[in-house]
Amino acid sequence: MSNGKVDSNKAGSGMAGIWNNYKEKHPNTAQFLVFFLLSNGITVLQLVLMPVFKSIFAQTSLVTTDFQVLPFGQNFDGSDYYVFDYAAGSLASGGGGGLAYFLAVQITIAIAQIINFFAQRSITFKSNSNVWRAAFWYVVAYIGITIGAAAAQGFYKAPIYYLLMNTWGMGSFGETMADMITMIINSAISFWVFFPIFKIIFKQEPENQAL
Repeated sequence: MSNGKVDSNKAGSGMAGIWNNYKEKHPNTAQFLVFFLLSNGITVLQLVLMPVFKSIFAQTSLVTTDFQVLPFGQNFDGSDYYVFDYAAGSLASGGGGGLAYFLAVQITIAIAQIINFFAQRSITFKSNSNVWRAAFWYVVAYIGITIGAAAAQGFYKAPIYYLLMNTWGMGSFGETMADMITMIINSAISFWVFFPIFKIIFKQEPENQAL
């Protein structure tokens, strides 16, 4: 008569066998699925960290400090368009969150991406290539993606916050929801850009070549 522990072990072994068999037949798809699951876990982490850092920086004078850099063209109203556009003042008062909001976003993303680097390298791609070389190209890609995502954010950030906070009258709850939506959009951009980059920088090399 089987017991619960034996049945559990058999179930686990069976599922592992199915997964291993699937990986052998569809290695690229299996790799993408693991990448997808880890990326979603990282996104959840960002959604947890973002309000924490935002609330911390909201108590400082950084909220009233402008952070508008890298002017690039003009808005429809003729004002300068900034890649990083965080005007002074809280979002509730019509500002852009200032340097406080910028730091909350970037620190959240930086922590998440450091974890993502090691998790994807070890679990998804099982890379044994030079970690410092991979880290260098990861940082280069991270900077490029951050600038690109920030530039794109200029098109959807303000409308989303205005819709939820003002048009729908959701106030502070709307601000929190808008924070989550913008973070998810930013994560989605990173998701689709990083996968092909990881395929390049996270390689599996013969043991005698790996440093």
